[in-house]
Amino acid sequence: MRALVPLLAVLLCTFSLSSHAWWNNDWTGRKKVTLKSPAGEVMDAPVLIRLHTGNFDFFSTNDDGGDLRVVAADDATELKFNVEKWDSANQLALVWVKVPKLTSQAELFLYFGNENAVSASDPKGTYDASSAVYHFAERDGNPQDSGPNGLHAQSSVQRVAASFSNGGAGFDGSRTVVLPAVSARNGYSFAAWVKPSSLDGVLLQSDGITVSLEAGAVRVKSGGANVVSKTPLGVGKWHHVGVTLSDTLRVYLDGKPADEASGAAMPVGAATLGAGFKGEMDEVQVSGVARGMEWMAVQAALGPESGLVTVGEEESAEGNAEAASHLGIILKSLTVDGWVAIGFLAVMLLIAIWVMYSKAVYINRVDKSNSRFMHRFRELSTDLAMIDKSGGLEKDFKHSSLYRIYHIGAVELAHRFDNTDATQITKSLSPQALDAIRASLDAGLVEEIQRMNKFMVLLTIAISGGPFIGLLGTVMGVMITFAAIAAAGDVNVNAIAPGIAAALAATVAGMSVAIPSLFGYNYLASRIKAIVSRMHIFVDEFITKLAENYSR
Repeated sequence: MRALVPLLAVLLCTFSLSSHAWWNNDWTGRKKVTLKSPAGEVMDAPVLIRLHTGNFDFFSTNDDGGDLRVVAADDATELKFNVEKWDSANQLALVWVKVPKLTSQAELFLYFGNENAVSASDPKGTYDASSAVYHFAERDGNPQDSGPNGLHAQSSVQRVAASFSNGGAGFDGSRTVVLPAVSARNGYSFAAWVKPSSLDGVLLQSDGITVSLEAGAVRVKSGGANVVSKTPLGVGKWHHVGVTLSDTLRVYLDGKPADEASGAAMPVGAATLGAGFKGEMDEVQVSGVARGMEWMAVQAALGPESGLVTVGEEESAEGNAEAASHLGIILKSLTVDGWVAIGFLAVMLLIAIWVMYSKAVYINRVDKSNSRFMHRFRELSTDLAMIDKSGGLEKDFKHSSLYRIYHIGAVELAHRFDNTDATQITKSLSPQALDAIRASLDAGLVEEIQRMNKFMVLLTIAISGGPFIGLLGTVMGVMITFAAIAAAGDVNVNAIAPGIAAALAATVAGMSVAIPSLFGYNYLASRIKAIVSRMHIFVDEFITKLAENYSR
């Protein structure tokens, strides 16, 4: 018995308790986010999580994203975050999260799905006390500092709507932005995403430091230190430029050390962005501390193709945080246009099923009734004009198309023989009368063919229109997915695959309408063709009997 106790403890340890934990039952959904630091351990790093239709279901959250919460891997500790942008209509969101400790592989959870929740976005708590952060997301006015110190820019900026993330600052060589001074007693750091349209200009200038482009190379001057990068920046491409000052001046390009020099001086006073610079600038961070190489590497990894952030599958509280099925992922990734196309196709499928069922029942009744009528018709060898005056014959063959054609011919005979003697000898038809009767029978035949083919056009519409409607939904879904991914800047397989799979669901729906309709149409068309052929034969047979029995 004593040996069972440690064995039971070992077995319990094999189960992952965290995978079954749930931070708060008031939230119905969550997604696991995996972060991979490109260069060792980093403390209190702000990380950008890009959400779009390819990796997040905006229909399961509040319209303003106010129910979003970020929880650490322990599923208990709430993390500070800042929602830079939340656009449910276009299914795009940019969320900055302050990660207390970012290692080679860290995890956190995004919780959502609470109608009663209010926004917990905390820009000032997301960035450390020494930072001034400028997203350039304002539609008008001066750029605002998202950090805790409120160091808002002192001049306006030409906003670029589609920039590195959300919005950016555009420079034409004459426009500048003045940033208030930060306290540089413990060091100094400058970091920004830069997309130059020319290879010369000043990125940052202050009393004590100048960061400029010279023929594409980044030159930094501070005190007696002068550093020039060996690798030039490319025109029309985004690059991350980082500069740190302490006892040494260090320059980083795209997260990698470019060069360093001693003898740097700490900046004093306000800083100016963009003097003589042409291009775009976004996500500018000025700090009163000297950032480490790991911190710069993480910020440079926030680009669209870095793979720093991976958003996992959605989990639900009802399923106790189990992964969603493939079908569930596809349905949750469907865009509005996809749902519209699938809804329209569902209506078409219901109509097609109704047509196939009703026509099959109708054709079976006609076929059986025609067989019974032909057996009765061949007994009418003496008087083809015989009509059951009591209506019994009509009641017996009300579903028979052959009876309705026969009835037309019998009525024509009755009209012609009303004034003749009762004997069959006196009843005769001229060739003109036979032609007139045939014309009446042909008219009845056309009406019966139209009756047989009634609603069959709905099946042809489903066959030909279904795939095109599905293809339209797919094309629109792919367009929206790529547009959202381009706007979010998150280019990886995990971001693209769900949206593309969901878009293809519209094509699958279109084929699901067309294929059954095609099989049903061909089956019904063959049955109708056989019945129509039988009606043609009956008309010929009926006229032949008239000629034999009533010709002069």
